[in-house]
Amino acid sequence: MPLTHDDFKKLANGSDIRGVAVPGVEGEPVTLTPEAANRIAMGFVSLLAEKTGKKPAELQIAVGHDSRISALAIKDCVLTGLTHMGAHGIDCVLASTPAMFMATIFEDTAADGAIMITASHLPYNRNGLKFFTAEGGAGKEDIQQILRRAAEAQEGHGSLDGVLKFDLIGRYSEHLIGKIRTALGGAEKPLAGMRIIVDAGNGAGGFFAGRILTPLGADTTGSQFLDPDGHFPNHVPNPEDPKAMQAIKDAVIRNNADVGLIFDTDVDRMSAVLSDGTDVSRNALIAMMAAILAPDYPGATIITDSVTSDGLHDFLENTLHLKHLRYMRGYKNVIDECIRRNAAGEVSPLAIETSGHGALSENYYLDDGAYLAVKLIIAAAQAHAAGKTLGDLIAALRHPAEAHEIRIKIIGERDIRAYGQEVLRVCEERARAAGLPIASPSYEGVRIVFDGGWALLRMSLHDPNMPLNIEADAQGGATVIARTVRSLLTGFDALDLSGFPA
Repeated sequence: MPLTHDDFKKLANGSDIRGVAVPGVEGEPVTLTPEAANRIAMGFVSLLAEKTGKKPAELQIAVGHDSRISALAIKDCVLTGLTHMGAHGIDCVLASTPAMFMATIFEDTAADGAIMITASHLPYNRNGLKFFTAEGGAGKEDIQQILRRAAEAQEGHGSLDGVLKFDLIGRYSEHLIGKIRTALGGAEKPLAGMRIIVDAGNGAGGFFAGRILTPLGADTTGSQFLDPDGHFPNHVPNPEDPKAMQAIKDAVIRNNADVGLIFDTDVDRMSAVLSDGTDVSRNALIAMMAAILAPDYPGATIITDSVTSDGLHDFLENTLHLKHLRYMRGYKNVIDECIRRNAAGEVSPLAIETSGHGALSENYYLDDGAYLAVKLIIAAAQAHAAGKTLGDLIAALRHPAEAHEIRIKIIGERDIRAYGQEVLRVCEERARAAGLPIASPSYEGVRIVFDGGWALLRMSLHDPNMPLNIEADAQGGATVIARTVRSLLTGFDALDLSGFPA
């Protein structure tokens, strides 16, 4: 069946392109075919030529991929699509998403654009494409343009003879090694005496152990799942997954490590584990990064997504004396707001989601899990030298007793966004009438303040549901809050409220 405009439109996933790339899962037909990838690459060349004012033959485009089983087939079709258009391809082989952006920065590659073939932490049968220029990642409008141009293109395959292979991860590793050595006084092996382990989940992040930590003198004994395997046989490569976090916790304790690092498949996210097995993820990761940055950016604004805890807010504002802005969900939303505020003269060094997507203004506003790990490793080495622990940085962070998320499905054929907005309007109106305070400003949804907790009801970014996030300071408090919110949603027959406690 020939690919239609609708086939391409369905591949849009916010600021990425994603689809099913291999058969084998019932009910999930292949949508990101080799032909689709080929034509999408041609669409990117067309858009990049327009944006840069260069002819396709003047463009250099770097292409890399993570460990997925469909990566090589898609990469070949992407590269032949580029060369068919006359562009010059650079094959960066196994790489990370942040490294692919850096291909537009490093003089060694000097790429006009870059394509990363990845679907982040999604199952083995999925894949996708991310696009970069030196200005950053593609936005939603860019993705729509690329897909529109792909739908109008005809499949075409140029030669791979002129495509250069480049060890981008090697160059990127040298870049990060330089950052660590400089920050720690210039010694060749500043991590000597430390045991730091890495869990790459069989994704693309295994290089961090052998190509960064080992040359710096760290003992990486106990590192696990470093070998690329697109079936992800050990655990989902996702720092938000409980099984994945338990795997790195167990490894840290078993190997008596100073710190453990865990990356997602394409290394744009990370979390960490302290020597006692305490995980540094979600609110704790944000607190840790803010504590590391605070001395260099006094009074600055830390921008997070909307579901961060009150304990984090208090830690940022009262302990670190920073400003905290809860913005809307979506890593591009958080990063773009950080860029806007810095451009307006407000100092904001960090934009970070609870998912582990974190971008620093000092690092091109790039959500880079390896760069976050570098900042954390520098802090760990400094603490080690002073006879302290990394955990001391966030000792004052207060954690909620309970944290739950209920995803409320919107059922039936309807305008999902319009229906959801009406639910939010009525929910806020009823909450105010009941004397419940509403947090302000709110950039997303309705955040209701309770005595000893809070609830945030919002629209999902991509799915037909309304996530309800709840945190409580005491055991049992989340159930009480959930029941109150449920009472505010009576009369909305299209809401599936079965996930609420009885």
